[in-house]
Amino acid sequence: MTQTPPVDEVRIAEAVRVLEAGGLVAMPTETVYGLAADADNESAVLSTYAAKGRPADHPLIVHVAGIDAISHWAEDVPPEAWLLAKKYWPGPLTLVLKKKARCGLWVTGGQDTVALRCPSHPWAHALISAFSGPTWRGLTAPSANTFGRISPSCAAHIAEDLGVKPEGKLDMILDGGSCEFGIESTMINLSQGRPTLLRHGVVTREMLEETLGFAVPDAGKDAPRASGRLKSHYAPRTKLELVSAEALPARFAEMGAAPVAVMASGEVLDRLEGTPVLAIKAPADLHGYGRDLYENLHRLDRAGAERILVELPPQSPDWAAVNDRLGRAAA
Repeated sequence: MTQTPPVDEVRIAEAVRVLEAGGLVAMPTETVYGLAADADNESAVLSTYAAKGRPADHPLIVHVAGIDAISHWAEDVPPEAWLLAKKYWPGPLTLVLKKKARCGLWVTGGQDTVALRCPSHPWAHALISAFSGPTWRGLTAPSANTFGRISPSCAAHIAEDLGVKPEGKLDMILDGGSCEFGIESTMINLSQGRPTLLRHGVVTREMLEETLGFAVPDAGKDAPRASGRLKSHYAPRTKLELVSAEALPARFAEMGAAPVAVMASGEVLDRLEGTPVLAIKAPADLHGYGRDLYENLHRLDRAGAERILVELPPQSPDWAAVNDRLGRAAA
């Protein structure tokens, strides 16, 4: 279980002042920590791209305080969007919609769509609600890490990577404890007629289909660009391999004297001949695996290994989000 400290209203008020001045604040969400900036402030948003080393055509998600913000950021909103927002907001679901003129191209990567999400983490919700105001201001908040690397699921990951000024790149880190889910939000495209799935997450395809009453296929090549869809993403610096439970002991043996870090079930770890530089017993349950995934990848990456071996998780539909992140980390 994750422990979320009580919301510190003094820190929230300080973060609002930083954001209104065009600064950058790392904030916790229920998925991963985000690098927040005022979505209406072009220079502030562009500074998040610079801090992360993120390509300028890679769109950002606007984090908003509630369902009433949708009409302030999007137009031609289909009934499915309202249905999903009422069901899953606040929560780990991002809706991609046709953008209003208010939403700058610096947010959308030059596209005519905007991604919207209302996070449920109490610190994020408090910050966005305090910042929103009568015009329903929002915060862009890509994961608070160097682009393409492992996402941060606690404040320590950000301090180690981007850091705080003057030595680092950020103005402030809000420490709201470890993230509840540990994997980025599900993303559904509602801008091109029939809804399609852009990114797997905690809100599964089955849940979306049950809510909407029809099939939700994966998005095709003509879908809007979206966060987390590059072939290589969420990647440790150490080369990572996904190996089946049956093949992992032999693959470990093939590495010989080379230092290897391993994450696998207890049964597989017990079959290894030799000692990894780090052995992590993978959680057997889906929620625990997802919650701890990025923390475990950070630990494996810091172990001083030449190679990381990860046991391939179950290939059932409910594990799609975990398998998506691991597949990109290994690409």
